[in-house]
Amino acid sequence: MTFEQILANLTNKIYHPVYFLCGEEPYYIDVISDFIEQNVLSEAEKEFNQHILYGRDANVEMIISYVKRFPMMANYQVVIIKEAQDLDKIENLASYFEKPLKSTILVFCYKYKKIDKRKTFSKVIDKTGVLFESKKLYDSQIPTWITDYLKNKKFSILPKAAVLMAEYLGNDLSKIVNELNKIIINVPANSQISLEHIEENIGISKDFNIFELQNAVGKKDILKATRIIKYFSQNTKLHSLVLTLNILHTFFSKLLIYHQVQDKSPKSISTALSIQPFFVNDYKIGANNYSPSKIIEIFSILREYDLKFKGIENPSTTENELNKELIYKILH
Repeated sequence: MTFEQILANLTNKIYHPVYFLCGEEPYYIDVISDFIEQNVLSEAEKEFNQHILYGRDANVEMIISYVKRFPMMANYQVVIIKEAQDLDKIENLASYFEKPLKSTILVFCYKYKKIDKRKTFSKVIDKTGVLFESKKLYDSQIPTWITDYLKNKKFSILPKAAVLMAEYLGNDLSKIVNELNKIIINVPANSQISLEHIEENIGISKDFNIFELQNAVGKKDILKATRIIKYFSQNTKLHSLVLTLNILHTFFSKLLIYHQVQDKSPKSISTALSIQPFFVNDYKIGANNYSPSKIIEIFSILREYDLKFKGIENPSTTENELNKELIYKILH
């Protein structure tokens, strides 16, 4: 079952006796387990019928003693095992999974790991309950995920704003949701989220951000690039050299691909570079300013400053100075 199918079933009160939620992305695991914790039982029923255990403190025998109880004055009892990845000998629960008690809803939050679906343990869960693997999204999927999340909340977002958030916040969905909710609270319903909204509520500048730096470098706008780097030096936590190196490496890698693509139509470039159509012109300008041989030289510069940032052949230069030197060398 997909995440959406599981939530739809839970909303419609279609319950399964076992939910084994595993995988590298904790966000989906938390959403499903929180929904069960908050909605299956009424507040009065929870007192006697809802039990929260932690893997590091529990054992198989303890869990069996809970799940084989019958609910008191309720249709179900709920047993949630948080941090289930810390539970020792979890495979010994396979015998219970074969014939689970239908009046018990047992939830495992098995975070940051996945189980081998070829083994009997997982096959038994999949047969009698729900086995859900929460997969980490690729960085390239995050802007679309942000757009879809806001759409479900009756908001829209400018594509450039979604990409900007994705680059600064990474692929930690819980962190992204927290930041999106800050915006949602302060923006009228059915609004389109803009760069201004992001700046006002999250603190990512619409004028001095990594994409504006990328554009300035692509256009060889030395004055603008210098101003942005100076702004970055005031907040290295949000504007680290690592982020600058990653973004510029991706940018110049795609410029190299641009040079190799025969069909320079916007659609063809958008597909070849895996970028949104509105970014195509930025790469066209960049390709005019940087030849393939120059891009190869820039890769060497990026590698040099990556090593310096790690302390190799760099005994004392600060991150701010390295950022400034990097941009200067690329533009000159």
